[in-house]
Amino acid sequence: MIEHILPAGVRFAEAFDDDLDPGLFPEEEALVARAVQKRRSEFGTVRRCARAALATLGISPAPLLPGRRGEPRWPAGIVGSMTHCVGYRGAVVARSAAFVSLGIDAEPDEQLPPDVLSVVSLPEERDRMDRQAREGEGTAVHADRLLFSAKEAVFKAWYPLTRKELDFTEASISFAYATARSGTFDARLLVPGPELEGRRLDGFTGRWAADQGLVLTAIAVSTVASAPRVPQGPGGRAAV
Repeated sequence: MIEHILPAGVRFAEAFDDDLDPGLFPEEEALVARAVQKRRSEFGTVRRCARAALATLGISPAPLLPGRRGEPRWPAGIVGSMTHCVGYRGAVVARSAAFVSLGIDAEPDEQLPPDVLSVVSLPEERDRMDRQAREGEGTAVHADRLLFSAKEAVFKAWYPLTRKELDFTEASISFAYATARSGTFDARLLVPGPELEGRRLDGFTGRWAADQGLVLTAIAVSTVASAPRVPQGPGGRAAV
């Protein structure tokens, strides 16, 4: 499912239910020894997905432990991202020689809980959502949940490059609809971005899709695309 929004060179594995025995390493098992079963299951299955994706790059199984912010610490020479929500677990990985950062997120295609949208969005983002809805776009997917998912993907792409927090209101996201349930998004950073190959990154571009009751978003920052925006694909659509 997620492969439709990933660029060439990014490997993935996903699951739509949990493994009874995902094969945790002792170091990982210790992290969730006192957790409830739901947490243990999602923690284990998403790591099984990550190891499956890493295997396609020839990387032997090893513990995948979280860093300070909960981000997975990948083997040397690898970048990646994990996500899990009800009904979905997924992981993506790539060689750091080709990509400097990846960020993915999965969410149920449902309306955000009351009062959450005002916390995670900017007035300009809500205005864009309202305008697109009036024009007939964004009505086949819960646009508020899509925005939340994109913000999560932005943070996951941002954090490995900066090791700094990024508030929901420090990036402004706009969406383009290729179809009623897929398209691209553009995230403009409202704080100074990291420098890549001597140029400051002032935003991210990504792809999104909605299917099977889920919303998926993905960002891939290429080592050769150090400009603020990724190169344009056919028809002017952003290509991640």
